[in-house]
Amino acid sequence: MSEEERSLNFIEHIVEDDLKDGYAKKDLRFRFPPEPNGYLHIGHASSICLNFGLGLRYKAPVNLRFDDTNPAKEEREYVEAIKADVEWLGYSWDTECYASDYFEQLYNWAVELIKKGKAYVDSQTSEEIADQKGTPTEAGKESPFRNRSVEENLNLFEAMKNGEFKEGEHVLRAKIDMGSSNMLMRDPIMYRILHKAHHRTNTDWCIYPMYDWTHGESDYIEQVSHSLCTLEFLPHRELYDWFLDQLVDSKKLRPKQREFARRNLSHTVVSKRKLLKLVENGNVSGWDDPRMPTISGLRRRGYTPESIRNFADTIGIAKRENVVDVSLLEFHVREHLNKIAPRVMVVLNPLKVVITNYTEGDEEWLDAENNPEDPSAGSRKVPFSRELYIEKEDFREEANRKFFRLKLGGEVRLKNGYIIKAESCTKDEEGNIVEVQCTYDPKSRSGSGTEESLRKVKGTLHWVSIPHATAAEVRLYDRLFNDPTPDGHKDKDFMEFVNPNSLQKVTGFLEPSLKDAEPGDRFQFQRLGYFNVDSDSSSENMVFNRTVTLRDTWAKLEQKN
Repeated sequence: MSEEERSLNFIEHIVEDDLKDGYAKKDLRFRFPPEPNGYLHIGHASSICLNFGLGLRYKAPVNLRFDDTNPAKEEREYVEAIKADVEWLGYSWDTECYASDYFEQLYNWAVELIKKGKAYVDSQTSEEIADQKGTPTEAGKESPFRNRSVEENLNLFEAMKNGEFKEGEHVLRAKIDMGSSNMLMRDPIMYRILHKAHHRTNTDWCIYPMYDWTHGESDYIEQVSHSLCTLEFLPHRELYDWFLDQLVDSKKLRPKQREFARRNLSHTVVSKRKLLKLVENGNVSGWDDPRMPTISGLRRRGYTPESIRNFADTIGIAKRENVVDVSLLEFHVREHLNKIAPRVMVVLNPLKVVITNYTEGDEEWLDAENNPEDPSAGSRKVPFSRELYIEKEDFREEANRKFFRLKLGGEVRLKNGYIIKAESCTKDEEGNIVEVQCTYDPKSRSGSGTEESLRKVKGTLHWVSIPHATAAEVRLYDRLFNDPTPDGHKDKDFMEFVNPNSLQKVTGFLEPSLKDAEPGDRFQFQRLGYFNVDSDSSSENMVFNRTVTLRDTWAKLEQKN
């Protein structure tokens, strides 16, 4: 769909209306403002695509601004991870900014508010302040320190800045309206004391601004035209505007906050607190575990940035929250990988096949197409020999007419190779089939051009030559939760819905072309799904992750049940 054909979302309509009402296109500027207190997840990806997408649409700059106002939870590691995630998704920012860049300016503005009688130092405990906030239907009570003199407030605030008080001893509050119907307007806290080193300013500061005070003023400093937030910040808009009212210069652009609905993903949680619990409990190996909804986890699993961008574009921007089925994300992953992933043959549950009429010790190398969706991908050679592996589930001694795989007396075609016929099988002491003896038709090779090669059989199996196969660890990932809304149950903890079978490790046997695969390389294991080489891999110990199955088997099972 071209840019002209695509309908505008409501955020784009807001921008278009602003342009009609006098905004100059050169004044447009957007920003993505993550807090560096954790790893980004799929919800952040939608926000990244929205803000940077607007930048691309309107040829406007987009800032990457870190709202780094809480040194107790922030680390440089998270800053670097966030930058890597944004770049991996395919975007670049105009300016890298930090709220900490503005600490001096924010402090000076806070002093101005004190001088205007619009901010004061409160010496109550956090519990006392909370008790006086009131309820949505009952007005709050004024602090006994609300009417301190300007001089006393200035002296106390400077002493707070100089580190003369303990944490929790004082806070700076805006003086607004304790009777407001919006509880956020009831004298919100602007600064608190924290004797903790900051990842950028070290110990230069021991007072730190709160989010609501920092965010709008940072937008103003950067001259961001449209500050886009998720819907939970809608009640904050009144406070956002109140703070700007106190300081904005009419000659400068005034930022506009607007809100869009968070899109929740089924079978997933995105709360940082809950994701951390999964890590700490050992349900996953870390923030980049391929089962995690973090961007680093999705990248490690083999998702492509194109598929995530396409997913974000498909679900669009809305005014109401809803749950998007994760199968839609998986659809976009399959759709893209189908175009770019080379086809290879790997057996995960091996059963030995012996071609009894193939000369022992002989081998031949057969042509195999790399990707029928991409003619430029070319072809490769795969070895054929007397002893092969096929999947155990691809053989039965007896089967009905609907079973089109290998059975005694039946024929199948080996992918890129010959037609074989099962003549007999061998069992172990427990009655398990351990080997199948077959004969092959030497005139039936795929692509040989002979009349016999056109002979049709209904089943085609993937396989690998045993003498040439390489063993590797294959991790079969499933959804981390077996409930569509794991954190949507008031009477149950989300941990109760963790899927105990979300990871299965098996040994796979690979065709030799995969020996040189490197971490991050993506493939379609024919008939099995899409896989990528894990970052844990080495030349001595290859590890593959299942990115996604070939089709949405989970959804079909849910419908069946």
